Amino acid sequence: MNEGVDLSKDAVVPAGAASLPLSPVPAVRQGMFGGAGSGDTSGYGGLIAPIHMPASAERPFGGTARDPKGFDLVADELTAALADGDTSFDAAIEAVIVDRDEMTLMVRREHLTAVVTALRDEPGLRFEFCSGISGVHFPQETGRELHSVMHLRSVTHNRRLRVETTCPETDPHVPSVVEIYPTANWHERETWDFFGIVYDGHPSLTRIEMPDDWHGHPQRKDYPLGGIPVEYKGATIPAPDQRRAYS
Repeated sequence: MNEGVDLSKDAVVPAGAASLPLSPVPAVRQGMFGGAGSGDTSGYGGLIAPIHMPASAERPFGGTARDPKGFDLVADELTAALADGDTSFDAAIEAVIVDRDEMTLMVRREHLTAVVTALRDEPGLRFEFCSGISGVHFPQETGRELHSVMHLRSVTHNRRLRVETTCPETDPHVPSVVEIYPTANWHERETWDFFGIVYDGHPSLTRIEMPDDWHGHPQRKDYPLGGIPVEYKGATIPAPDQRRAYS
């Protein structure tokens, strides 16, 4: 069911490509969903659109109109909290992205647990609530193809924060944060199901949307858009690319 991946609680998260420099995604996207090699029944196969990714920000990071210095305050509080735990901000954080009044911390996966714990527990941060975890697949980002994206909310300080971690397809391991944020349980299961990111330490990393015996992870960009036969209690439904097509 889990394709031979070690899902034990004692699995070690290797450093792997976590220290690789940030690399840009492709400059042009073709099609709507990124798939290739299968029938496109969406009608968007001819779409060509440029991709603009925000660059790493430098201090001062600024903030929102309501909280003009909020991003710098978050960075300062996190820097102090990590230093108290014998980890530096620069060692744990690959990059800080500020775009459209949102702050994203690109966290090296071996430091994810320490960073998230500090974000939750430090009085000046108090990101008490994890509203969701999802995945993104960038096949062209060699060594960091899979991204795990976490959305945090501080009720105390009325702030939002995105925490993003990457791992390679050849070693798709990221530490689980379920012990820190119990609400992450089903979110990590769904991300494993759809993207194949293995959350080490998760109490029950099993499929949550797809059947238990399903092969592959259907939201990866290299997963076929059609051609997957589906069967429900003996009734076979033709794959989408066998039903109709757009010229």
